[in-house]
Amino acid sequence: MVLDEFRFADELGPLKVIHVYEPRINLRAVLVVDNVATGPSIGGLRMAPDVTTAECFRLARAMTLKNAAAGLPHGGGKSVMIGDPRMDKAKKSELIRAFARALRNTEEYIFGPDMGTDEECMAWVHDEIGRAVGLPREFGGIPLDEIGATGWGLSHVAEVAARFCALDLRGARVAIQGYGAVGKFAARYLAEKGAVVIAVNDTGGTIYNPQGLALDELDATKAKGVSVREHTKGTALDRDAIIDIECEIWIPAARPDVINGSNAPRLKTKLVLQGANIPVTAEAESYLFKKGILYVPDFIANAGGVICAAMEYAGANQAAAFETIAEKLRRNTEQVLTRVKEHAIEPRVAAVDMAKERIEKAMSLRRYSVFSSAPHFI
Repeated sequence: MVLDEFRFADELGPLKVIHVYEPRINLRAVLVVDNVATGPSIGGLRMAPDVTTAECFRLARAMTLKNAAAGLPHGGGKSVMIGDPRMDKAKKSELIRAFARALRNTEEYIFGPDMGTDEECMAWVHDEIGRAVGLPREFGGIPLDEIGATGWGLSHVAEVAARFCALDLRGARVAIQGYGAVGKFAARYLAEKGAVVIAVNDTGGTIYNPQGLALDELDATKAKGVSVREHTKGTALDRDAIIDIECEIWIPAARPDVINGSNAPRLKTKLVLQGANIPVTAEAESYLFKKGILYVPDFIANAGGVICAAMEYAGANQAAAFETIAEKLRRNTEQVLTRVKEHAIEPRVAAVDMAKERIEKAMSLRRYSVFSSAPHFI
């Protein structure tokens, strides 16, 4: 991780950056609290071998915008930890518990699950410091990955966005890059609305069936601990072949920057729903806009998870959370894409403008000294 934080500072944040290093157990992690004008930050703990401080900054800012756009009483933050999420459970618990203890007094940040962590990990955090969301049901939580809150939200975003690109969701072909916690449920909820999932991928490869994949059977294949590429009812392709598959809706639901300036021209789709955080570079988004391919930015499209987390933190139940996710995401998608249509601006520009208006209003009502854009590095 390179200490190069100052290039990310602007009028919104970050408020605080904390590096945690414990050589005895090989703990290397970073927390970025970006902006808390609207309330304490909520953001997931991401674990991967190649996470960086720069990635953490970008993800924290995405959470600031996401929470503001969703009208939540929370700011944006994110934490990342270097490590293989498939490591031995005892070792993983030791690292996450140690990280949580190191942040026990950082009350501006509430842990949530993210790539490489789940509700069991959040239970460890809660056990240590009592400040986590996405908890198991046994802790009174709403397990985000178990119910597919983000995927549920994406299905509602798809319904609204389809109207802005002359697309009938019923029968629309869908390709999903990253068939994990988000992608799996996005596929299921979209299929319930009549869409046809024709291709998905994971780190092991791509499976493609132009007639549509049988999702129950595909899930059974994944449950064996193998790649979707091993599914027998479809054509097995390389991992990156998912980019070339012709479809109406393309959903990146895995890592950052999977679509960039070099591969964006390969997309053959009408609508890109950003199910992952920062999955498309700015250069690629501009290309899509110029080519008439509609995209819905990450912090608008995939806010279902954090809305669910915020409602859990406030004591709501799953039914209320799902109703709120649908209402908020449908409204926000409509507002953003209406701005795009009326002002001929990129979807991200429209979305950022909307979110910033809400953040700046909140900042104007707070003591500036508390929410200064000057970052604090620890």
